[in-house]
Amino acid sequence: MSPRRKFSPGEAPLLSEQPLPPGRDRRLPVVGAVAAVLMVAAITVCTLMLISHEARVTTASKNREVLSYVTGFMTGFTSLDPFHANDYVLRVQGDATGDFAKEYQDKANEILLQVARAEPATGSVLDAGVERWNDDGSANVIVATLVTSKSPDGKRVFENTTRWMATATREGNRWKISNLTTVV
Repeated sequence: MSPRRKFSPGEAPLLSEQPLPPGRDRRLPVVGAVAAVLMVAAITVCTLMLISHEARVTTASKNREVLSYVTGFMTGFTSLDPFHANDYVLRVQGDATGDFAKEYQDKANEILLQVARAEPATGSVLDAGVERWNDDGSANVIVATLVTSKSPDGKRVFENTTRWMATATREGNRWKISNLTTVV
């Protein structure tokens, strides 16, 4: 088509000035506004879901970290080797802080004598779980342990299960035990 096209008599012009049908000119902005609101709502929901997911992942990671430390500590704490009693006391003192460290330091000589006189024992953790996280960032962990030892003649095996409440506190980049009590 040439820009110099001639119109025949009675032919409608190419650009019509006829109004659009009623309601048609208002639909497009309304549909656009509804789509924009739906997009904002979808982005908000996705953001909230991502934040919730990240919080759960962070909490699960912290729980695994503290449970790994406490189960390792309790395995060593309940395993007694009378031939290495000094190493045992030094190892526990190295993992102690706060009230537990003070109490252990005060009773170190008594504990050393008890470990040196004891029969060798092997401790293991049956189960452990985080009871709660405290406001100061420490965690209360409940631990069930099994201690297995033999009689002096080696003929009988003794097993003792105990439940403990350990409070693990983070000092710098490592965990330490700030409180340890048996649970009845």
